[in-house]
Amino acid sequence: MRKIIASLLLASLFASCSKNEPPKKEVPFVWNGANLYFLLTDRFNNGDPSNDINFDRTKETGKLRGFEGGDLKGITQKIKQGYFRDLGINAIWMTPIVEQIHGGTDEGTGVTYGFHGYWAKDWTAIDPNYGTKEDLKELVETAHSQGIRILLDAVINHTGPVTEKDPVWPSDWVRTEPQCTYDSYQNFITCTLVKNLPDIKTESNEEVALPPQLVAKWKAEGRYEEEVKELDAFFQRTGYPRAPRFYIMKWLTDYITEFGIDGYRVDTVKHTEEYVWQEFKKECDVAFAQWKADHPEKVMDDNDFYLVGEVYGYGISGGKFYDFGDKKVDYFDKAFSSLINFEFKWNAQQMSYEDEYHKYDSILKNQLQGYGLLNYLSSHDDGQPFDPNREKNMETANRLLLGLGASQVYYGDESARSLVIEGSIGDATLRSFMNWNEISQNQDHKDVLAHWQILGKYRKNHPAIGAGSHRVLSSSPYVFHRTYTQGDFKDDVIIGLKLPKGEKKLEVATVFADGTKLRDVYSNQDVEVKGGKVTITSPNDLVLLERVEE
Repeated sequence: MRKIIASLLLASLFASCSKNEPPKKEVPFVWNGANLYFLLTDRFNNGDPSNDINFDRTKETGKLRGFEGGDLKGITQKIKQGYFRDLGINAIWMTPIVEQIHGGTDEGTGVTYGFHGYWAKDWTAIDPNYGTKEDLKELVETAHSQGIRILLDAVINHTGPVTEKDPVWPSDWVRTEPQCTYDSYQNFITCTLVKNLPDIKTESNEEVALPPQLVAKWKAEGRYEEEVKELDAFFQRTGYPRAPRFYIMKWLTDYITEFGIDGYRVDTVKHTEEYVWQEFKKECDVAFAQWKADHPEKVMDDNDFYLVGEVYGYGISGGKFYDFGDKKVDYFDKAFSSLINFEFKWNAQQMSYEDEYHKYDSILKNQLQGYGLLNYLSSHDDGQPFDPNREKNMETANRLLLGLGASQVYYGDESARSLVIEGSIGDATLRSFMNWNEISQNQDHKDVLAHWQILGKYRKNHPAIGAGSHRVLSSSPYVFHRTYTQGDFKDDVIIGLKLPKGEKKLEVATVFADGTKLRDVYSNQDVEVKGGKVTITSPNDLVLLERVEE
């Protein structure tokens, strides 16, 4: 098996350079079928050990609860090495990179620092543990040069916890009680998510002054006047009151106009009033249009700015709505392009491939027409992943990368990084450092990566897989067709799963005419349609067919 997969990887790599592969520029990028890679900035790759310790964050921490050195330079390094290109990734989402609280918390799990990025201290600065603005600029430009979009992570709901180094923000900015009880719409929103996580008063339209700790910080850094000047211009242009949420929107959209990022994954959506996200979308769109106008030579395509929301617990079965019990909310309305689909892992566990595909095809064409989903099977804060013990690595790839909707590859899915770390507590077990050593030294991990690479590149080259229409061609053996059309571009693929090993005869007459040359990307062999069928002989139970371009 190892030799087979290794040879498949080599064949796939050679095939990707073949003259027969459709030119990348001819394949439109479609967010609804994207192959997105999600990583914790601090846990992926350490490109600059000199920035590993800042702000005297030197206390001993709980297991996996401190900064471990991952940074922006490390991500750029892997982009340059072709790691994401070889994996078929066309978008990267990284956890928040803004400056985190300087102190640590201790809630009985040992000291925890803000390595994960969700404990903001200053939205206008990049945390030096992650790098610098120059580092972010290089990362975005390097990614764009390879056709890879960049998503940052937006937090408007809360500041970081209060510590001895991080005083609470003024009371007209945040509330520190009550704690959410999660038993009604209101009790998800006008409250703190957890103890000691001050909640931004996003409902307020009252004008507030800058927090004194930010004023002092900016003055010490010599940029107070410039920050105030930019805020004055923002509020003059928009006419918004100087209310807390609008300050933060200004600070977040600056990353669009300054660096040209392509989207935001938005945190804790259902814990904030839905109109906040409509306002945020409006400002993101303005900022993206401004960046495109200022950098016409760097514009990749005519896609809109991408906003994907984390409405924890939302699933495709709800259509456009999330149900709080006492209220249903449509977060797609004038706000999100897509929502994270928390239901996908359960569908993958409980449904056949065809039942899942039929369901998704129907809902995406009807209730969710014009919108998208971001599917995942493991993540940074879901303690019940599809395959916690990494026993179904190949099936995980098949389920995720051949599914309808956008796919979220959580860092290490593709390399069987362990999700069960001895001595860790809670979410920490999901957040170990990327297993580069295992990839380089262990053949089993190389085999897993090879499988993910072949499927990932196939998905990237064929938007029909994630964004197309689905039709079953044969139940036994199980063969299906996906098709997608955008303007003059038409994409058709045929995929077979759970096929017999050895010789396989697939009916393709309703899609491809006799004489059409096709390639099975997985076994890297070309075949011709004869009598409405193709015959493929391989040791695999998977076939990935595409048309061979003349």
